[in-house]
Amino acid sequence: PWKNELPKDLFSKPYYVPTSDGSGVPRKNLKKSKILLEKAGWNIQNGKLIKDSKEFIFEFLIISPSLEKIALAFQNNLKKLGITMQIRTVDSSQYQERLLNYDFDMISHTWRISLSPGNEQQFYWGSEVGKKPGSRNYAGIDSLIIDFLIEKLIGAKSRKELTTIMHAMDRVLLWGHYVIPMHHSNIDRIA
Repeated sequence: PWKNELPKDLFSKPYYVPTSDGSGVPRKNLKKSKILLEKAGWNIQNGKLIKDSKEFIFEFLIISPSLEKIALAFQNNLKKLGITMQIRTVDSSQYQERLLNYDFDMISHTWRISLSPGNEQQFYWGSEVGKKPGSRNYAGIDSLIIDFLIEKLIGAKSRKELTTIMHAMDRVLLWGHYVIPMHHSNIDRIA
């Protein structure tokens, strides 16, 4: 029922995260990004990305100095596009307080999902629950389509139905570009 509201490619193409050669200089991706930013009305003026007289600037909130390597590499590439990303490392209590109240521009987060997802999905992606302090809808998703899929997921009558709905929800989330996938592990760890 939501076909007209979703990107056409969602129904015909698999979602691929842009890749690079791993050198740390993603030249092709930076060129694509520049084109997309220009189409959205952003232009570089004096080395800064500007739209409607406002500079593209944001803060990457991190809790651990171990994330600084990733943040600094990301910051360096964004600078080439004229984007200013400030990195702020805070202690665990400050970080938790800012997460609970959505007082951040960007964070690094890992979602761990069970093999039998259910109503916790409202907590991660749902519009109504996601607006409340303390939920984990960190991307701020407010989508009737996602809400519809979560309700279908919660009411699934079989494993096959559950899997089908999760695949649909996964595609909608990916094609919504709500997050920047930074890295993943293709192995499972068992203790």
